[in-house]
Amino acid sequence: MEEMFEGSFTQQLPLSDAAIEAAVRVMRSGRLHRYNSLPGEVAEAAALEAEFAAYMGAKYCVAVTSGGAAMAMALRATGVAPGDAVLSNAFTLAPVPGAIAGVGARPVFVGVTEDLTIDLEDLAAKADASGARVLLLSHMRGHICDMDRLMEVVHAHELTVIEDCAHTMGARWDGTLSGRHGAVACYSTQTYKHMNSGEGGFLVTDDEEIAARAVFLSGSYMFPERHGAIPPGEVFERLKRDVPNMSSRMDNLRAAVLREQLKHLDTDCVAWTERYRAVEAGLRNLPGLRVIERPEKEAFVGSSIQFRLPDWPAPDVAAFVERCKARGVELKWFGAAEPQGFTSTYADWRYAEPERLPETDRVLAGLLDMRIPLTFSLDDCALIARIISDEARRGSAARPAAE
Repeated sequence: MEEMFEGSFTQQLPLSDAAIEAAVRVMRSGRLHRYNSLPGEVAEAAALEAEFAAYMGAKYCVAVTSGGAAMAMALRATGVAPGDAVLSNAFTLAPVPGAIAGVGARPVFVGVTEDLTIDLEDLAAKADASGARVLLLSHMRGHICDMDRLMEVVHAHELTVIEDCAHTMGARWDGTLSGRHGAVACYSTQTYKHMNSGEGGFLVTDDEEIAARAVFLSGSYMFPERHGAIPPGEVFERLKRDVPNMSSRMDNLRAAVLREQLKHLDTDCVAWTERYRAVEAGLRNLPGLRVIERPEKEAFVGSSIQFRLPDWPAPDVAAFVERCKARGVELKWFGAAEPQGFTSTYADWRYAEPERLPETDRVLAGLLDMRIPLTFSLDDCALIARIISDEARRGSAARPAAE
């Protein structure tokens, strides 16, 4: 009898008792708006900004409504104007090009390697051809490129780097936290990310003007002093009449539950990666299946796993996905003809007028993606790997006859 998995790929851990108690305190106070505080009181959102900045080793932090809002503010704060070209990974999720288009700029997509990171040769070529001044670098699905080489390319082409760290909060490259290489870093606290407030996000930077602009853009209503990690007051005085209000503030309720989660973020990151390794171990050395090798310098957070079925015909990949689903394992396929759920690709974003990237198309054609929530045990992960392995062998065995 075939093994079945009966768990949920969308069920996250419940909030801790401490987080629930913190939320209840805010609700009982009635002061959910971040600027609705008593004299001498530090609002939850301001406290969270100070604590996240300290965790990141950053000077400034602005807590906002989503990772997408953080990216849009970062683009505006770094001077991106309507019509500007902005470089970004072709392999990413829709909010990344959406943030670029949302400020009236033009996404210029850079190819992806077989290891799912940005193609640095293509980046250099696209920087020259497009005249772009900004790279919105997406660490898509937690895969961090060689940041030392990337920064060499960036400096050579005088690019400003905004890092999309939605999938790399708590990860590191060669000991440096993800988000600390570029001028600005953006994080998400949407339910499926490494801290969960339903929706939410952060913008982190060491640049005082970018930070001040982000505070005003978030909608500070001339209350910048009520933020927790901000530059000197004179920076705000210089800018206060020049920056629009985008009303993207994080509220105290979300901040309260995130403050508790930040305390055990590193522990959670270790637990995710243990689960990732358990799945990965079961997928190695399978016919027709390729795991994504992780560089030694990359201390990743394994909240999802990706693998490829190189050169499988589309009908065979679709049949494999359906067989896994029938046994309780939910995979997302980035090579499907139509966008499904979160798996749209650069070719689907017609508003960006994308140019086709044949090598990227080849990589994405057989790319599968799977969430690994912390509600899974290590035994769950081993079972999932066995199911995927069974179906990969079955698919590989059937292919020669079909051909």
